[in-house]
Amino acid sequence: MPAMVYTLHSVGKAPTRKVRPLSLSVVHLTATFSPLGYSINMTTSTINTTPLASTANTESPVEFDLDLHMYRLLVSEPFFATISRNINKMPSTALPTAGVRINKDTMQYEMLYNPKFMASLSDDEKIGVLMHEFYHLIFDHVGMRLPEEGMTKMWNIATDLAINGLQGVINRIPKIACIPTQGPFKDYPAEMSADYYFERLKQDKEQGKDKSEKGDKGEGQPSDGNGDPSEGGGDPTDGEGGGSFDDHTGWGDVPDDVKAVAEERLKEIIKEAAGEASKSHNWGTVSSECRKQIMERLKSYVDWRKMLRYFIKATIRADKHSTIRRINKRYPRIHAGSKVTRLANIAISIDQSGSVGDDMLAAFFTELNELASLATFTVVPFDTRVDEKMVYVWKKGQRKVWERVMCGGTDFNAPTKYVNENDFDGHIVLTDMCAPKPIASKCKRMWMTTKENFDSPYFKTNEIVVAITPSGK
Repeated sequence: MPAMVYTLHSVGKAPTRKVRPLSLSVVHLTATFSPLGYSINMTTSTINTTPLASTANTESPVEFDLDLHMYRLLVSEPFFATISRNINKMPSTALPTAGVRINKDTMQYEMLYNPKFMASLSDDEKIGVLMHEFYHLIFDHVGMRLPEEGMTKMWNIATDLAINGLQGVINRIPKIACIPTQGPFKDYPAEMSADYYFERLKQDKEQGKDKSEKGDKGEGQPSDGNGDPSEGGGDPTDGEGGGSFDDHTGWGDVPDDVKAVAEERLKEIIKEAAGEASKSHNWGTVSSECRKQIMERLKSYVDWRKMLRYFIKATIRADKHSTIRRINKRYPRIHAGSKVTRLANIAISIDQSGSVGDDMLAAFFTELNELASLATFTVVPFDTRVDEKMVYVWKKGQRKVWERVMCGGTDFNAPTKYVNENDFDGHIVLTDMCAPKPIASKCKRMWMTTKENFDSPYFKTNEIVVAITPSGK
């Protein structure tokens, strides 16, 4: 009987990381069988896999993912680490460097960054860019805080100067940025406000020294505040130090009601970051003066009337569906058009526990009278229950006066269950929030409460919470 030979080849497993292994070990096992028995021989060989030209940076700039670097970059800056955790970050070639903006669709702040630019920076410079962008949010440069002249190139540079001279940023920000005490701004002191730098720039311009026109090649210009992040272009290395190195496009193009929602959500993020930093006694490089400004900002309140108006309008806009009977104006005969039902039904649940003051009820109903032209309201009085005999419909165009019809404790599950069972488009709860967190709502829900209960809520929620001030803002 002839001998039978079987050969087994085993190749060593390559490391799972992206770095290519220098070599692979191959094991050859040969088994020979014959009528007299069998024998096994083992040999090994090595395959050289060293690349022809190795590079120091194994991650392609195009594949650069900022989120993968976040923990390592911000481990020494816990305050900013908490903010970063709650801000969506998207790679984009629509701008040459980086920038923050309000997304009009999600009504939240987000950060865009050019992967090629970020990959080209050292770790210290990456931290400087992140802190720079988050300071724009902290100081409200993107939202409500604009000078009388509105959004201008000069204001952009003033806000950059206010940030780039701060402790922890000035020694990390890339040198293409506007930096007080350096380059064209060497005679500008560090750690001053954006208002100070704005006035200083205006004075220089009047004297024929317009520094806002120097080295402005570093700015990108995406098409608008909600452009496709994958489109556009720009060389992030072009810049000479006098212009705004990051992108501020679209800052002044967001409706006030959308800004109000985004601002309220951002305040919750900053509040969480400040709380964690204070609890751990570790603010990183945030100076005591900056901490004071941060805590002062957390005491401010948004215009609740704008928030209420926005919520009602947004609920109406959400009540739409696709139809092939209507032509899509943007993509005619490619996508179906949409049909919008203009009349939305919104539930207004009013806490009758007695701790909701008469002045707050009066202010709330006064504003609803103005907004009744937009939607139909269903008023749902509640305490620990909902008495359906007390529920009434506030029809579009009608005017109503407030009244208290129940008294007792508070249970938010009662109105939530009623709303969930009756197919409403939106739910507004007027309350002191002094009860446990309720079950989930099937429709969008917003809470309106007093300043005191806004500052110290009984429970935490990711839903919109607004403080009502009877005198206004």
